[in-house]
Amino acid sequence: MLIERKALRYTPAGVPVVECVIGHQSEQIEAGSPRRVECEIPAIALGDTARWIQDAAPGMSVRLGGFLAARSKNSKQPRLHVTTIEFEEGNQNG
Repeated sequence: MLIERKALRYTPAGVPVVECVIGHQSEQIEAGSPRRVECEIPAIALGDTARWIQDAAPGMSVRLGGFLAARSKNSKQPRLHVTTIEFEEGNQNG
């Protein structure tokens, strides 16, 4: 689910960029027992994917693909770099 997104901005080369926070909720099996998993993950998208996220409203259910990378040279905190987005119909809040 898209929790929040910042305003669309552009790199010096003119590439659109948007930063956002996504939420994940699921049930996983760990050591043979079900476990509810919830987390929030910072994400960033560039190019056409950034434009798609910019058009999405917070609360929308989305399925994202991409890769994890360190936020910066100085911060090793992971951030999802979104390369694909799929809007899940019928799963929107608000």
